[in-house]
Amino acid sequence: MVGRPRSEVARKAILRAALDLCSRDGYQGVTMKGIAEAAGSGRQTVYRWWQTKAQVLLEGLTEIVTEEIEPTPAGGDAEADLVAFLRQTFAFANGVAGQVVVGLMADAQSDPELAADLREKIIGPRRRALRSVLERGALPAGVNPELAVDLIFGAMWYRLLNRHAAVNEELADEIAGLLARMR
Repeated sequence: MVGRPRSEVARKAILRAALDLCSRDGYQGVTMKGIAEAAGSGRQTVYRWWQTKAQVLLEGLTEIVTEEIEPTPAGGDAEADLVAFLRQTFAFANGVAGQVVVGLMADAQSDPELAADLREKIIGPRRRALRSVLERGALPAGVNPELAVDLIFGAMWYRLLNRHAAVNEELADEIAGLLARMR
């Protein structure tokens, strides 16, 4: 990187400002200018470190929001662990994390680099975590774990994108109950 080194305080303020703006105004309402103003930084500083709002929000999501996610539950009861994991995931999906990821997913449709970063930093780790929970006994015998992950997250994203039904604790309970009945 050319120029002065990053100030960690300024960097965190920019990331937090971007997330706060997304929470308040939605992904489409976030601008680099708005991020700089909200963080009390110059636009040049923001642009020196990130080229797009997607990059700022992805970094904010991976560094700030995912720090708040508790470790994958491993309490010994496979169904209870699955319910706990899904409830936590769905709660985050209903907050700023969901707004950011929905916006990033939309932008990623025309940006292969962003799509790869999103898969590596957000989608992949959450898929692996869910698969781990499922493979501890919540998955019916003979069911492909990757397909089960697709079905579960597919239901979540379909509901988030179409807003036809809630992504909540009830959905978490219904999914876990459905898998339990299949065993």
